[in-house]
Amino acid sequence: MDDDSAEIELLEQNLNKTHQISQRMTSILTNFDTRLVKLEKSILPLYNSTQKLKQRAHNIDRALLKIDEVASSQDGIAIEEGLVLRGPQLGQLEAYIDILERLNAAIAFKSSDADSRDMARLIETGAKKLTQLYTKLVAEGSSGSPPVSGLAFMLTEFPPPLMSSLIPLVAFLRTLPLPSTHPSHPAASAILNTLKDAQRGYADMRGNWSRKTLEMHSRRVVDRAETLDGVAAGKEFSTWIDNLLKVTETEYTLLAELAPLSSNTLIASTYDTLLTPLLTLFTDTLSSLTSLIKRSLHKYTFHALSAFSALSISQSRWESVLAKRGRDGNELRDGLNAIRGVCLRSFPEFLADLKLAAVGKGGDLSVGLADITVSTVQYLNRIPDVQDAVGSALSALGDGNWKMGDGKQVGKTPKSNSVEVNEKVLIQHFVYDVMNTLIGSLTTLSRTQRRPPFGSVFLLNNVSYLVSHLVMRPTNPNTPSLLSKPTTDFITSSRRTALAGYFDASFSPLMQALADDARDKASGSGWKAAAKEKFTRFYDLFEEVGERHRMAKVLEEDSEERSAVGEEVVKLVVPSLQRFMQKQKEKEFSKSELLALDLSPEEVESRIRNFYK
Repeated sequence: MDDDSAEIELLEQNLNKTHQISQRMTSILTNFDTRLVKLEKSILPLYNSTQKLKQRAHNIDRALLKIDEVASSQDGIAIEEGLVLRGPQLGQLEAYIDILERLNAAIAFKSSDADSRDMARLIETGAKKLTQLYTKLVAEGSSGSPPVSGLAFMLTEFPPPLMSSLIPLVAFLRTLPLPSTHPSHPAASAILNTLKDAQRGYADMRGNWSRKTLEMHSRRVVDRAETLDGVAAGKEFSTWIDNLLKVTETEYTLLAELAPLSSNTLIASTYDTLLTPLLTLFTDTLSSLTSLIKRSLHKYTFHALSAFSALSISQSRWESVLAKRGRDGNELRDGLNAIRGVCLRSFPEFLADLKLAAVGKGGDLSVGLADITVSTVQYLNRIPDVQDAVGSALSALGDGNWKMGDGKQVGKTPKSNSVEVNEKVLIQHFVYDVMNTLIGSLTTLSRTQRRPPFGSVFLLNNVSYLVSHLVMRPTNPNTPSLLSKPTTDFITSSRRTALAGYFDASFSPLMQALADDARDKASGSGWKAAAKEKFTRFYDLFEEVGERHRMAKVLEEDSEERSAVGEEVVKLVVPSLQRFMQKQKEKEFSKSELLALDLSPEEVESRIRNFYK
């Protein structure tokens, strides 16, 4: 028992010692933790400062490396100078561009003015070498003979292989230092002048090439104009103008893509230079056509009207093209005014020619179609093809001002009682005056230049031709729309008058030969002698009429109208002859005596019909 107690007491003592040791250890650890916190607070600012110093040291190292790199590039400038002076080699454009980019970058790090000047000189030389390559590639794409596709014009594109070489070159040229973007760069002004020269050269080459592609077709238009119909020649000229505008529009798109200097002002001035050869070609072509027209205006009237129409239609496209060159001046307007002046002259001169045609040589026995009749019908049937040009020209001339011989002055419209008239009505007024003048001249010719029987046939043939080819069966289906009701009425009335004049000149003497007179009241042999004399007179005149109709064909080109006239003549002559013979029979003129006459009514009718076969 005592042993157990002793052991327990010993254990308690040991437990107390262990407790004391634990407390002392806890006190030591607490003190150590406090010291660590204080140490951390003391070291943290130093740590932060150290990090900043390390970053600065890193930046300094990088700057030193860059300086060493630039310095090493300066050491190799002699080698790069040789590469720059040699110029860009085939397939090595990117390497050449890299050299110039390094030289440009090096200028920013050099403090020495001498070094900057040397590198600027190299950059300027490199820019010149690149622009020489640029000019060479443009020249290759703008030389040789234009491709020909028969007689048709073929718009040519810039060769794709050359285009693929130019695109990266132009992209770099546009990054070169210029006074506007790098005012302090030593080579900026020289580079700008170099690029301007290259861009001017581009405009000259492309302008002359474009002219060359169109020049052959221009000569063809002028050469063929003399032999082609006016409307057809005008269509060829219109096609050529359209091709010219296509070329100018295509070249502007190409210029915007390939110009080293892409500012709007420089693009406009370059485009102006490029257009100069094309506008000169246009002016020369139009001048040649105008000279041809002026040489014989009555012959080439529709060449003028067709050309005027072609220019008027393309006016908006022309203005769009010319507006892109950035300066005043409109060659189209000048050409349009010149050709319009010729068109304005043509209308009074046409009427004057119709009036002048009334002065003939005299003693003419021909009864065929007069030249003025055929030419006038052709003239009027062509108007619908250029109606817009005719309407515009007549509108500028003024209603009625084409009648210069009637006290009118070209370009002077009445100041009072003026009414705005649309172009179609103006054309109708002009056509009426044409018909009035033409028929007046034909009537004068029929009365003053021919014997009455021949003159009446001449007038009938010509006026009937007008009715047939303008009213009844026009060559151009749009022609009747140009004839107002007064015009149509006037033409048809003139034909009726001409037909009546023909009947009167050719068959009135026959009717008069059978007419009653004082001798019809006589008796016996006197009455029979008078009747026989009338018969003889009738048949003699009838023979003359037959002879004239063999010489002077009536309505030779219109069988239907000719047969209709023959029917009217039969109805006019044969019944009169039958009545006269019946009257003589009733007066005891024996049947044998009637049979002894030269021709019976049936034979007269047959012969009359033969006149019109």
